[in-house]
Amino acid sequence: MSLVFLLAASSSALRAQAAASVSIAGPTEVRLAGYASYSALVRGVPSTAVVWSVNGYAGGIASTGTISPSGVYAPASQIVAGHSVTIGAATHTVPVSSASLSVKVLNQLPIVSGGSITQTAPGTSFLLDLHGSDFVSGSQLQLAGTNVTTIFLSSNELESTVSVPPGTATVRVGVLNPNAAQASAVSLTLAVQTLPLASLAEAARLLDQTTFGPTLASVQHLQQVGMAAYLNEQFSTPTTRMPAIPNPPVALCPDATFRCAQSSFWRNALTANDQLRQRVAFALSEIFVVSTDMVNARTIPSYGNLLADDAFGNFRQIMNDVATSAAMGEYLNMLDSGAPAAGQIANENFAREFMQLFTTGLYLLNADGSPQLNAQGELQPVYTELQVQAYARALTGWTYANFTGGVPTSFPNGWPNYDQPMQPVAGAHDLSAKALLNGVTLPAGQTAQEDLSGVIDSIFNHPNVGPFVGRQLIQHLVTSTPSPAYVGRVAAVFDNNGSGVRGDMKAVITAILNDPEARAADTDPTANDGHLREPILYFTGILRALQFTNVNPQGRYDVATNYTSPLGETPYGAESVFNFFPPSYVIPGTTLNAPEFAQENTSAATLRMTLADAIVRNHLTTFNIDMGVTSLLGMIASATGNPATDSANLVTALNILFTHDQMPVPMQAAIAAYAAALNVIGQRVRVATWLVISSNFYKIDH
Repeated sequence: MSLVFLLAASSSALRAQAAASVSIAGPTEVRLAGYASYSALVRGVPSTAVVWSVNGYAGGIASTGTISPSGVYAPASQIVAGHSVTIGAATHTVPVSSASLSVKVLNQLPIVSGGSITQTAPGTSFLLDLHGSDFVSGSQLQLAGTNVTTIFLSSNELESTVSVPPGTATVRVGVLNPNAAQASAVSLTLAVQTLPLASLAEAARLLDQTTFGPTLASVQHLQQVGMAAYLNEQFSTPTTRMPAIPNPPVALCPDATFRCAQSSFWRNALTANDQLRQRVAFALSEIFVVSTDMVNARTIPSYGNLLADDAFGNFRQIMNDVATSAAMGEYLNMLDSGAPAAGQIANENFAREFMQLFTTGLYLLNADGSPQLNAQGELQPVYTELQVQAYARALTGWTYANFTGGVPTSFPNGWPNYDQPMQPVAGAHDLSAKALLNGVTLPAGQTAQEDLSGVIDSIFNHPNVGPFVGRQLIQHLVTSTPSPAYVGRVAAVFDNNGSGVRGDMKAVITAILNDPEARAADTDPTANDGHLREPILYFTGILRALQFTNVNPQGRYDVATNYTSPLGETPYGAESVFNFFPPSYVIPGTTLNAPEFAQENTSAATLRMTLADAIVRNHLTTFNIDMGVTSLLGMIASATGNPATDSANLVTALNILFTHDQMPVPMQAAIAAYAAALNVIGQRVRVATWLVISSNFYKIDH
């Protein structure tokens, strides 16, 4: 071939390359998780092959999206900065010819599959919870076409607290995704779910389990807000505290300091707003027993306050605070228990009762509270005597705090501090190793505080604690005879509140009160589980329902003790660490576990009737009970002027207030008929009330 021909051919090829051009065809928008196909038209060269790129990267990269050799673009997992990318196509020839196309990357359109809008508190506050898919950070919820503050929980759930006008039955909700070129919200209609109202009977029953007695106002309030909202209100109500007892005593308790402590207890029980907290604290005080029979009454306010403060916290904190309290230190001798001399043992009193009565019990339990038996059918002890001794050594070195609450300079500290936790003195603590439960060994040389933490953890994590403590709380709040299944359900919540937390008291209390057995009588009039009202609850329940007033000029409430003491119970006055009645008490001649019946006998039954008579006759000292024609019950008993109608309405009110609609119909009719024959309204009210509160249908809280 001639040189001239070769040069001519080469010149022709160069002209063809110079004349090449590229153009790109395809969509200018693409959504995340989607794809788009592009094609390149190359003119002027024999080959149509091109190199595809994204933002200048051949084939693209993860942060911008990738494009295949055939021109299929897959966006990145998130929108890139600027919300667009440049798709490029270039020839393989030299010189290179290329083209580009700007492509907007859009979020996916949201998909809405369902949701709820639920009232969270009385009034117009609701929780909007929307479910679906392809939600993104920045998704906007709308309520009836109006944007609302939106919480992004996940790509499948959005949430908002919204306001809904009263009486609204349904509402349209929707969601807009940002950068999605979305013309309108994806929406659906939700039914508005208001808090369920409680019936009169349901409200009164729950209040009997959560307070020191229902009142008309509290029944009406619970009806209006519903059970769930009521519990939430109580959980958030601050502690009504018992004031420290002054030294020297003031006019409130001139004769004995324990009168000050009792007066504070009665005032809180009868009048405090944090009724659930006070009621749970009362139950805890009957598990973690201290008594003014053996401790200085000045320790009681701080002890009662710690139980109330911790009532809705964690059980581990309760254990810790009880162990270091001056009241318990005095009562069970952990106070001033020093490291034992060689060959001797430390004081075992608190160490033993901390397990036996307060946390684990004597024998291993199944999760439902039933005893674990070995292969021979025998009970298995939780701990050994050597372990009790080890716990006792671990708890040495504690004494009264100094007057500022700090560590004293001497052991024992001879200047009592009744209001603040005990403090450890290093030189009085046993430094040896201690073998505890669950295979835990505390190493030698630890401080008293380190050993205390190890003690608390080793007991708190024992599997007995949930069923042992849960059963007792059920007994105090709901029923003496919970089924194993009931105990098991509560113990499971103690072990795990649903978020992996052990010992969450708020969750445990909620589980106890919402359990099907606790609520059975709300809908089943034949349900008869419950417990005998212990004297304090018997007395406070009547006074609160009858709208008492305290007329003591000094504001003292301790005279209430005079009315429950003959029945065997005074605040913080148990005769032993086993409480006023042991949780395991079984009525003689039966198999029925009914703790409060340990106090019931012919004399006690008669005394209750006498007390009921003194109340309705307004013969109490300090407390005034108005049962005349202008009182609440008096107005009911004279509302229409028809004795039969008014008496029936009076009995209906008493039935709700005192027996949550459990009173048999024949009994209601008999009381109403007898009351109707009494022309004096006050007498009508007094007789009807006495017949109800002296009956077993009030004495036993179903």
